[in-house]
Amino acid sequence: MAVAMVTTAVEQAPTIDEPVYVGTAVVYQQQHSLRYNPEHPPLGKLIIATGLAFADARLDPAFVGGQTALGRRLLYESGNDPWRLMLLARLPVILLSLLFGLVIFAFARDLVGSVGGLLALALYAFSPDVIAHGSLATLDVPAAGFLLTSVWLLWRARRRPPLYLPLAGVALGAAVATKMSALPAVPVLLLLVVLSVRYARRTHDLGTRGTVRLLALGVAAAVVVALAAVIVVWATYLAVDPRLRWAAMPGHVPVTHGLRGLVVNWLPLPEPYRDGIRIQFGFEDSTWGGFLFGRHYRGSLWYYLPTALLVKTPLGMLALWPTGAVAILTVPRLRPAALYVLLPTAVLLASALNGSRDFGVRYAVFVPMFLAVAAAGVVAARWRWVHLLTAALALFVAVSSLRTYPYYLPYSNEAFGGPPKTHLRLHDSNVDWGQDLGRLADRLRQRYPDEKIWLVYKGSGVPSYYGIDASNPLKVSPNEVHGLLVVSDSSIAKADGRLAALIDSSKPIDEVGHSITIYRRA
Repeated sequence: MAVAMVTTAVEQAPTIDEPVYVGTAVVYQQQHSLRYNPEHPPLGKLIIATGLAFADARLDPAFVGGQTALGRRLLYESGNDPWRLMLLARLPVILLSLLFGLVIFAFARDLVGSVGGLLALALYAFSPDVIAHGSLATLDVPAAGFLLTSVWLLWRARRRPPLYLPLAGVALGAAVATKMSALPAVPVLLLLVVLSVRYARRTHDLGTRGTVRLLALGVAAAVVVALAAVIVVWATYLAVDPRLRWAAMPGHVPVTHGLRGLVVNWLPLPEPYRDGIRIQFGFEDSTWGGFLFGRHYRGSLWYYLPTALLVKTPLGMLALWPTGAVAILTVPRLRPAALYVLLPTAVLLASALNGSRDFGVRYAVFVPMFLAVAAAGVVAARWRWVHLLTAALALFVAVSSLRTYPYYLPYSNEAFGGPPKTHLRLHDSNVDWGQDLGRLADRLRQRYPDEKIWLVYKGSGVPSYYGIDASNPLKVSPNEVHGLLVVSDSSIAKADGRLAALIDSSKPIDEVGHSITIYRRA
């Protein structure tokens, strides 16, 4: 997994979100300012900043543009080496992703022993989605991993509450201080605190008074865990700016009304965090475009994420996940773990299904992480044939993952044609997130030197930096477009009008990274 992630990180150009996070991390380091990227809390970007501490990045302190322009200025307009900056920014996330693998191993081992731990670790380590997003300087895998760590610590708190409950609170705080999508899991984890305390203090005959006392103890423990999480969130903001200077840009923070506004106003969290929630509500209230199985649509589909997961999950995992979940629900000694492994997954997935942005399975990257632990439940079966079948399915997962190397972002399983066919069914971060600009430059230089290039690129990279001298075919008459027409697959998915006409009248001759298509136009 480490080899796959590091080599992928070395070869990929910046994806769409990364320059914003990297630029914000440098501003955190050099200017101690919270003004950029308030829609996400600071911790994930502080983690990214630990790698950038070795970069000696140059950024004009007088720069006052928006966060997208900030990333472009840092990577391409300030004399920095974007390849080196991006690798240093990605390495801390890679290390963290590897450590989460040890958490998954430990969690599954606690449930069913070392064999189950190794099975869970194998499913995690060969997950194409985890490798793809764990090797980027983004926030999805860190947030999900911190949540999983908190749940594992709560499971261990059933034996030693004083040791593990505060640690679970810290991990929960780290999750919500990384990405606000972790917030729906908070009530579930606080319920698990009560259940862990109840188990740890159980006796055969409590009586009414003893039950009430035990419930009160559990609630008090939940308050302690919540307080630890709140302290972590405050600490991350104070780590950026000890004076907590914050002034929202005019018109940037929408007004939140009704129950949502009341809840946000009462949260015991820093004002920039609460403003970030308001910005996220504004995103959710907007209408975005999506693409699923050849259909471009406006709005969101409740079945988008389950369908995307079906396409982008190795077939062996699709067999082992539900089998392990059934084992956890039916084997008496494993049944208590269902509330710890399956309930948070279900709540987070329900929240993600309700989202308005059908942009990729990265919004559900917690699924392969939590369900890797659930899949370990299959080793509780006593039949030898089950163990042999499990080993065969795990091997199938490994082979499928290795075959897609190093193109993990556009992965889809064999039932849907593999990585070359993913762009026909999904778009955006499922396939093409701008990651192959460097590879495109190499391909054009090696196979198509001195040819006229017309480029429609969806991404945050600057083509000219990579040596791509291209024109925009959408700014001239179609009769002038001759030579190579190069189009990002996400742009193809949403093509209409002039771009669709150009594509229809061109011949595909090559592709790059399963995310960019090259056409010949006479």
